[in-house]
Amino acid sequence: MAELDRLMERGAAFLGSRYAILGGAMSWVSERNLVAALSNAGAFGVIACGAMEPDRLAQEIAGTQALTRRPFGVNLITMHPRLDALVETCLEAGVGHIVFAGGIPPTAAIKRAKEGGAKVICFAPALALAKKLVRSGADALVIEGSEAGGHIGPVSLNVLAQEILPAMAAEVPVFVAGGIGRGEAILSYLEMGAAGAQLGTRFVCATECVAHPLFKRAFIRGAARDAVPTLQIDERFPVIPVRALVNAGTKRFMAHQAEMLAKFQAGELSKEAAQLEIEHFWAGALRRAVIDGDVENGSLMAGQSVGMVDREAPAAEIIAELIGQAAAALARRAA
Repeated sequence: MAELDRLMERGAAFLGSRYAILGGAMSWVSERNLVAALSNAGAFGVIACGAMEPDRLAQEIAGTQALTRRPFGVNLITMHPRLDALVETCLEAGVGHIVFAGGIPPTAAIKRAKEGGAKVICFAPALALAKKLVRSGADALVIEGSEAGGHIGPVSLNVLAQEILPAMAAEVPVFVAGGIGRGEAILSYLEMGAAGAQLGTRFVCATECVAHPLFKRAFIRGAARDAVPTLQIDERFPVIPVRALVNAGTKRFMAHQAEMLAKFQAGELSKEAAQLEIEHFWAGALRRAVIDGDVENGSLMAGQSVGMVDREAPAAEIIAELIGQAAAALARRAA
């Protein structure tokens, strides 16, 4: 444990947590109960703001603060039309860490967050962008590979880590994410220079998570090969890749794209209208799955580490298992 603590020291100090493990921000999943449970267990919980308005986010932050005295962060989507107001909401509530996701954050938003006393974490999908974000004021980076659940980029964590860690790890703390499900993997990235790791899928089946029992059961039953990105059938109608478990909804989405394409080619729909119909297919689908338990028609966003989710357990037990696996790997090496 002493060696593992040494490897995690920089990341843990940056986060203010016992362990350098962030909870991935998952819409409808990463709310007050799971976030507080992760922070109380020694990790670092992160609220997923998603499409929340400032008042709703303020309630969620207050609710989390009522459940834990440990540090936690808030993940803000850069495309949110009220991003500036959401930053102010975080600062007014005394949130110590703001995570900007879903695009390159405006420099002004980074500057305001830092002026307000928050540490800024940004997602870097490539080395050039990692350097740009640090120049813009990012205090830490997350590099997330295509193995992750939800909206993904095209490059695996294995490649991103080799590209970015040697160049950036000495400059700012860099956390790795995507497909991480065991402590040995966390250890390997720490030894490559990462400051810590971010995990999401492993925590969906935490006892404290409010996700519907059917949603959790889908994760327990799911295998790595079941978590696949959504596909587009025509480059004229781009589809942002989202990794999720295959279900009836994902199969219907392919048919829906084909139907809209046929209507466009027949002159029944304009290109813009067809694109809008495709984009609206998944509207509300994540909430339907997570909250309502509609696992056939909703979106089962999951990373490829879903195959390592085999039971429901308290967040503290999951964290202890991950740390135990990493420590045991170090002990075997020293024996």
